[in-house]
Amino acid sequence: MKTIIAGALGECVHVAGVTNFLRLAEQVGWRTVFLGPAVPVDVFLQKVKSENADMAGISYRLSPETGERLLGEFAEAADDLHSAGVRFAFSGTPPVVKRVQTLGFFETCFDGTETVDEVIAYLKGVKTENTTVQNFPQTSIDRIERKAPCPLIRHHFGLPSLEATRKGIQLIAMSGIADVISLGIDQDAQENFFHPERQDDRRRGAGGIPVRTPEHYRSLYAVSRKGNFPLMRTYTGTDDFIQLAEMYVETINQAWAAIPLFWFNKMDGRGPWDLEGSICEHQKLMSWYGTRGIPAELNEPHHWGMRDAPDVIFVVAAYLAAYNARAFGVKDYIAQMMFNSPPGLSDAMDLAKMVAIIKLIEPLVTEDFRIWRQTRTGLLSYPVDPDAARAHLAASVYLQMALLPHIIHVVGYSEADHAATAADVIESCKLARRSIENAFGAPDMTQDNRVIARSNELIQEAAVTLEAISSLAPKGVADPFTDAATLTHAVKTGLLDAPQLKNNPYGKGQIITRIDKRGACIAVDYQSGDPIRERARIASLTNQIIGNTKNK
Repeated sequence: MKTIIAGALGECVHVAGVTNFLRLAEQVGWRTVFLGPAVPVDVFLQKVKSENADMAGISYRLSPETGERLLGEFAEAADDLHSAGVRFAFSGTPPVVKRVQTLGFFETCFDGTETVDEVIAYLKGVKTENTTVQNFPQTSIDRIERKAPCPLIRHHFGLPSLEATRKGIQLIAMSGIADVISLGIDQDAQENFFHPERQDDRRRGAGGIPVRTPEHYRSLYAVSRKGNFPLMRTYTGTDDFIQLAEMYVETINQAWAAIPLFWFNKMDGRGPWDLEGSICEHQKLMSWYGTRGIPAELNEPHHWGMRDAPDVIFVVAAYLAAYNARAFGVKDYIAQMMFNSPPGLSDAMDLAKMVAIIKLIEPLVTEDFRIWRQTRTGLLSYPVDPDAARAHLAASVYLQMALLPHIIHVVGYSEADHAATAADVIESCKLARRSIENAFGAPDMTQDNRVIARSNELIQEAAVTLEAISSLAPKGVADPFTDAATLTHAVKTGLLDAPQLKNNPYGKGQIITRIDKRGACIAVDYQSGDPIRERARIASLTNQIIGNTKNK
């Protein structure tokens, strides 16, 4: 293990930056030695020798003139160590750094404007100059591992104009703030890309970028080849799934796929497939990506949450998503966990729900199935007021960091008012990045007694629901959790239900939910309004099914 030694030089007593630097160094595998404040030059160098240090970090945050003189003396005294291969890094205020850089002694100088990402990259020996794509991994997993312990920052972007989107992508890439740009394409492109006869010019640009040819995708990718060379990905689409996937991989180097299980079909009005047919097609798509070693997320549980489903169904949907991803060959599974869905959840109960998901899906991990955590702020949870929305974004990301996510899907603070511009994306990502940095060293909120109690409760309740789904399968079905007919039946009978599925031909929409005093979203009895546990809720559904059968 390499050793790094650091402290404040001379009469300088400011060591907050030094301790932060050493904390980050420990996280990436360095052995660290803290010398403290006001360390004389000779004592500093003696410690470098006695600790056999590979790197020395020197801090000085007083006057530039004094600093330049003192650091000059230090450089001269440390020349032998420098020649022997010891690396020296300096940190100070911008005026001090400007003078110290002229000495030409220090390998790098930090003036406080650097991000945590950049400091970690330096400690890992990674070049961070925005010059070539070689400095920035171009696969999702490589980029996650390179940037750890910081999460990747992802943001959705797509304007109703192709040219405006190109210009925006270029600005975002040059800012270096987002690791992943998720292209938001319009509904016609999602459903009718290969069917121009079905396209409607009046819907052009509705919901995103009006991409109509592979060359459009290539042009969007081309303008991202600068700055920090962000990864790019886009929607799975709602028809012609494999054809779209082949084009995405070829034109934008699809970073990972986002595949639903129950959604983006006739049930939610966003695609031409019926529920059972779309489940089968989505499973085939998982296999297609899995065979090619491309990661996949199943953007599944939050679609139930956004329709006011109780927390337990959110958790069950998350488990079924991960289960299907593994069963159909996905090797790297990105578990997406949208907070604030539905809006109104307390932080403790929201976090408990995500902890329950992680505990349920972690046993699925094998040598051939890895899970990567991705968190995001609730799509429907933002206030319209931009200042309040900024605060909501920052607070939500800070809470999400309790899960140690590998990816933060930043949802722009402007979401409640308008689709994010490039400037909105950059600002939102900066807000998120600051929350991420502030969260390093935060107390472990997952160990709160309320979080633990609620997560255990959800795991127990989810087991009841999963058992009931399994029991729906007829004899001869090898695996109910991957059988499209069984999963469809679970929705139609109301085992999987949400209030906003009312009057839906594919769902029941009978369940009633409320946010309770704890801030949890629970199912309640439709007559009394009292909380109802899953076993009692499912029993009432079973009685309805039996009664309907007798009446027939």
